[in-house]
Amino acid sequence: MAVMARDELMTVSQVIAELGGVSRRTFYRWRELGKGPSALRLPNGELRVWRSDFAAWLRGREEVSA
Repeated sequence: MAVMARDELMTVSQVIAELGGVSRRTFYRWRELGKGPSALRLPNGELRVWRSDFAAWLRGREEVSA
């Protein structure tokens, strides 16, 4: 039986760092255009992204090389 790794909530800073330093503005622009990873808004207004959703979002952007 496989053991599933625990999912975690990532901050916007963590997401943009994993994207190689994409600007915060670019991240929010992608969200405005519906092209960013899905996120949840906390009661304090901050966004969080589940690591599993982030990984799935990245996989969805892979290009097949010919």
